[in-house]
Amino acid sequence: MTERRAILSGSSFEEQIGYARAVVDGDWVHVSGTTGFDYTSMTISDDVVKQAEQCLRNIEAALTEAGCTFADVVRVRYLLPDRADFEPCWPALRRCFGEVRPAATMLMCGLADPRMKIEIEVYARRPHG
Repeated sequence: MTERRAILSGSSFEEQIGYARAVVDGDWVHVSGTTGFDYTSMTISDDVVKQAEQCLRNIEAALTEAGCTFADVVRVRYLLPDRADFEPCWPALRRCFGEVRPAATMLMCGLADPRMKIEIEVYARRPHG
């Protein structure tokens, strides 16, 4: 039987909406769309780059709990309401993914809260051995 377990971050959104920050399914780790909220204080910066950096910290925590790192990410999706906000985030994104080179897509769309300026979703494959 394949291992399946939920990873929770403590975000009030997970409880209110009914989802997990990530799901480990065998070797695969599916990290939900993650925003720039600091989940301990449920606060969010007005600055898109700071939000992107917080997204990455939140994702890193989920990956770590799943037994992965950014090096194991194979797919990333960036979701932003304003395409002009994407390029300022590139240096932060490159620090995490520049050596890994996962498949990536950027989508322009509305997000659940008007304070949210970026949401990042990743898929990773856990290393063997």
